[in-house]
Amino acid sequence: MSAQPGEELGSEGRWFGDDYERNGLFGNTPTRFGELRDEFKPRGGEVSGDLDQQFHPFQDDGKRPPVAMETASTAIDLLYWRNVKQSGAVFSSVLLLLFSLTQFSVVSVGAYLALAALSATISFRIYKSVLQAVQKTDEGHPFKSYLEIEIALSQDQISKYADKILLYTNTCMKELRRLFLVQDLVDSLKFAVLMWLLTYVGALFNGLTLLILAVVSMFTMPVVYEKHQAQIDQYVGLIRTQVNSVVGKIQAKIPGAKRKEE
Repeated sequence: MSAQPGEELGSEGRWFGDDYERNGLFGNTPTRFGELRDEFKPRGGEVSGDLDQQFHPFQDDGKRPPVAMETASTAIDLLYWRNVKQSGAVFSSVLLLLFSLTQFSVVSVGAYLALAALSATISFRIYKSVLQAVQKTDEGHPFKSYLEIEIALSQDQISKYADKILLYTNTCMKELRRLFLVQDLVDSLKFAVLMWLLTYVGALFNGLTLLILAVVSMFTMPVVYEKHQAQIDQYVGLIRTQVNSVVGKIQAKIPGAKRKEE
């Protein structure tokens, strides 16, 4: 049985595995999520339940919004192809949109989509009006049920989403400041290596190509992992062990690269 990543190397030998769970993506973050939550208080001075739930995402107290749970369940069903017709329709529609953006501008694609939607709705409205005139019925507007649906965002919803955006923005800014100002040499070096690799990725693919690959991966990787989970976990564990070994050797040769004992 292979050793778990980081067991033989100690804290300084870990890469994105164990240190990620303790310190975040790139290591020690001076402002923990708990501290940031205490700093960021809504107008009333108390931490709201929604924000508190963000810092404890794995605690299921039975009070999660049913709409959010239903949305997450629907997304999982789509990605795992529980309903082949629905997943196929969403997958093909998104791919068609992205491929269209590779050939035409965003303005052109948006205009053509709007024209297609308007052509369908106007044609259906005229058809129903003619049908009602011929049959002498009074069914009313064919889209009446959709027009009566409330789609406006409430003040509470806007405030909740604004609080989330502000929270994530502040966290991202503090993390970037920590990396660019080299608060931790190892973390900044990891970030530099990542950016260096992205230069090669950018030379091979543009943003839309990467987005297309991401969509294809989202609709294929979950199914593949579900069917071959044991084999994939075994190979990933071996790769992580080798990566941790190499990183540990590199850190041992770089002065000041070892983490301080906590």
